[in-house]
Amino acid sequence: MSAEQTTENFLKAMREFNWPDPQPVEYRLYYNEDGSPLTYTMEQLPGNYILVSQEVYISWPLHVRVRDGELVWLPQEPVVDRICPDQPTGTPCHPNNVCLVVDTTQPNRLWSRPNVHC
Repeated sequence: MSAEQTTENFLKAMREFNWPDPQPVEYRLYYNEDGSPLTYTMEQLPGNYILVSQEVYISWPLHVRVRDGELVWLPQEPVVDRICPDQPTGTPCHPNNVCLVVDTTQPNRLWSRPNVHC
């Protein structure tokens, strides 16, 4: 069989093939009994789920709950955390720059999150 015949056979098969209709894409949020998210997926899994938009699926929010089959957004409070110097335990950092973590054999200052405000 020549290359030309092979090409003709391929093109004929492509024209005559009965292509299946594309299936709609479903973005699913599976959740547990209290409505907390378990996973976002496009797969069919066992369990409770609701359909969500592509935007919600892409952002994968965890501060949501499912109530009566609807997605409810929980209020997000800003998270402010503080670290304090000279704690008994902590991460050894450069004495002049808390962003530089150093080995304990080098001059350092220990920084950590205290149980009380510093």
